[in-house]
Amino acid sequence: MFSHAEIQSRMWTGDPNALNLEYTRIMMAFLLFNPQPRRIAMVGLGGGSLAKFCYQHLPSTKIDVFEINPHVIALRDTFLVPPDDGRFAVLQGDGAQLIQQYQNEYDAVLVDGYDINGLPGQLTTEAFYDHCVEALAPDGMMVCNFHASNFQYGACLARIKKSFSGSVIEVADTSCAHSIVFACNGDVLKRRAGLPKRKPALMSMDMWSRLQPTYWSMLI
Repeated sequence: MFSHAEIQSRMWTGDPNALNLEYTRIMMAFLLFNPQPRRIAMVGLGGGSLAKFCYQHLPSTKIDVFEINPHVIALRDTFLVPPDDGRFAVLQGDGAQLIQQYQNEYDAVLVDGYDINGLPGQLTTEAFYDHCVEALAPDGMMVCNFHASNFQYGACLARIKKSFSGSVIEVADTSCAHSIVFACNGDVLKRRAGLPKRKPALMSMDMWSRLQPTYWSMLI
C-alpha cells in the first residue's frame, strides 16, 4: 500500500500465499494457455503476492523477480516472500534494463511495477515492450496491469499492440479499477474461444479452485 487512496498489495495473514486482489487473479490467466510454464519473469515485487502464489503452485517453474527499490526488497520477510533458492530469485535493478539480458527465455513476463507515483515511464515505452517480446519464448505471454487512473493507458496499449503485432486482449476487473493486458509472442490469443472450461490437465486442483471463479468471468 503506497497511500491511503491506492492499495497495490494486500495479504491475508491466515493464507499469505493467496491472491487477495482480483486483478492479480486475472493476471494469472496466462496459465490457461500454459499451465506449467518453464520460467517466469516478474517486473515489480511489491508485497510479493504473485511471486508467492507462483512459488507455491508452480513447483517446477523458475521465477525471476526484478525490483528496483531496495526498501521494497527489505520488506520481503514481512510479507513472507520465500528466500532465494535454485528456482526463485529477487534481483535488485530496473526491470526495463534487466529484461534486456534475456532472449527467448520466459514463458511469461508479468509487469506490475508500480511505485508511489504510479507506473514508471521506462515500463511503458515501445522499447520496453519490444524487449519483452525478445525475452519471451515462442507463444510466451506478457501480462501488464494498468490502473484505471493511468491517463496514458491508451498510448501504452497502442505500443503493446505494435510490439506484439496485434496479438493482444484486454480484461477489466469487476470494479473497473484495473485493466489487464495480455500480449502474446505468437497467435495463441487468437484461439481464445478454445480456452478450457474445465481444469487443464496440467493444473493442480488447488490452483484451479482458487482461480476458477475469476476465469469463468473471463470466459463467458
